[in-house]
Amino acid sequence: MPTTSTADGTPGTDDPIVEAYVLGVRIVDVDGAGERYRFEAPDHVGVAFEDLSDARLYADVYFDVNGFVEEGTGDRGVPPEIIQGGKDTLAAYLITRPWADVNWVASFYGAAPEEIERYVSWVHRRAEGIRETVRDRDLE
Repeated sequence: MPTTSTADGTPGTDDPIVEAYVLGVRIVDVDGAGERYRFEAPDHVGVAFEDLSDARLYADVYFDVNGFVEEGTGDRGVPPEIIQGGKDTLAAYLITRPWADVNWVASFYGAAPEEIERYVSWVHRRAEGIRETVRDRDLE
């Protein structure tokens, strides 16, 4: 189902919301069966995932870099904002790609999987801090 926008720019679909974040960002259950999830954000092309943890990590990367545009990056391209976010942000983003996992990213970096998992935990922590700041300052 294509994503539409509401009057305030927030994406809108009839799909059940699995996770609702600040600033109109959310994850929806595409098929209603918990087998496919779509990340939605204002002015962002919807990206689908088979794994909910990948969708949540993608959302964390999105907040970590203050948003990015996926459209136009190609199947294996990386948005410039991700690259500018640093080594840990890039590692987290790569894990969300269907052709990669923690072991692939560890091999790419020449690191142990535990180091990549540590990078991911930093991204999770920063993203949650950003969302808390938005809520605390009532910036929505």
